[in-house]
Amino acid sequence: MRRGILIGIAWIVAVLLAGCGTTPSAGGPSASASAAPAEKSLILATTTSTQDSGLLDELLPVFTRESGWQVKTVAVGSGQAIELGRRGEADALLVHSPEAEEKFVAEGSAGARRLVMHNDFVLLGPKADPAGVRGTSSADAMKKIADTKAVFVSRGDESGTHAKEKGLWSQAGVTPGGSWYQSTGQGMGATLRVAGEKAGYTLSDRATYLSQRESLELEVLSEGDPGLLNVYHVIEMTQKAGGRVRADGAKAFADWIVAPAAQRLIGEFGRAKFGQPLFTPDAGKDEAKLGE
Repeated sequence: MRRGILIGIAWIVAVLLAGCGTTPSAGGPSASASAAPAEKSLILATTTSTQDSGLLDELLPVFTRESGWQVKTVAVGSGQAIELGRRGEADALLVHSPEAEEKFVAEGSAGARRLVMHNDFVLLGPKADPAGVRGTSSADAMKKIADTKAVFVSRGDESGTHAKEKGLWSQAGVTPGGSWYQSTGQGMGATLRVAGEKAGYTLSDRATYLSQRESLELEVLSEGDPGLLNVYHVIEMTQKAGGRVRADGAKAFADWIVAPAAQRLIGEFGRAKFGQPLFTPDAGKDEAKLGE
């Protein structure tokens, strides 16, 4: 009698499990569970300028809607973004440090590197301009800042902006140091705020400056040099960097951001609010001719 009851209970449990699609098997997990598709999610390591300017807030929801890929962004300096790619902790990179990018791609763990867009760098400072740099070339401006020991606030974070700044000091024949040269170790938005609070000079990408201009006591004092061009590329990572890399997601994002529809969004971004676009779309162009 008791054995019959137990058999009956076991039969009822089996029926209930089957109805839930979880019929046990000697081989382990059910076929339906093992066949479930992986979540379409990728990690984009990018610069603080694309985040602080608001560009990613414009682009990524459209990409997700059109592709189904969810994107987690990690906004850091270009050097840190490249390091995340090198360690296999990011699937795609959107960065603006061309020399570092070229060296990284040559290592062999990255896939395609494609031109996306550009804007430019501007030298900012207080209206009073104690170093007298207004309207001078960028290299001359850096030398005057050093000669007068006016406060200069650097990102100091191995970002693309920091790399450009170091190049300008080199052109000016200056090795910056001392109490007048201050480093935040932070992103562009935070560095702009510190420079404003200290009535100091700093180098910024134009997009981040324009997006935060109303809250800053800083003005553009030097601009327009060909050497101040700020060029962005997208880099696809491959599983040579590590087994966790979603190369399919990286390619989906890279293909999308250089396609005509995304390039139009980039070209229009900022126009309504600032009267000018914050970035110039460049996919498919000859990079050597940018800024002409």
